[in-house]
Amino acid sequence: MKGALVFLAVFIVVTLVSIASPTIPPGPQIYDAIAPRVDYTIGGVQVWILVSAIFNGVIYGVIVWIIYSIAARATKKEKTQPTPAKTQ
Repeated sequence: MKGALVFLAVFIVVTLVSIASPTIPPGPQIYDAIAPRVDYTIGGVQVWILVSAIFNGVIYGVIVWIIYSIAARATKKEKTQPTPAKTQ
């Protein structure tokens, strides 16, 4: 559940930053490979900027989620290792 919150937080932040600065890779490159840029707007923002920002949010969100999951699993294993029994 925490991983989903991490993904969602990173997705929202990166999407907003990508809308403000639409040249952040790889969103524009992926959009240009899929479709030509159009002049349609949604809420005053061009569609290609919104789509490339969503691409960036998903890509960077997944990357951070994977890193978080690996780190959480690594620290969880360290905590759950049994202590060796003392022999007399």
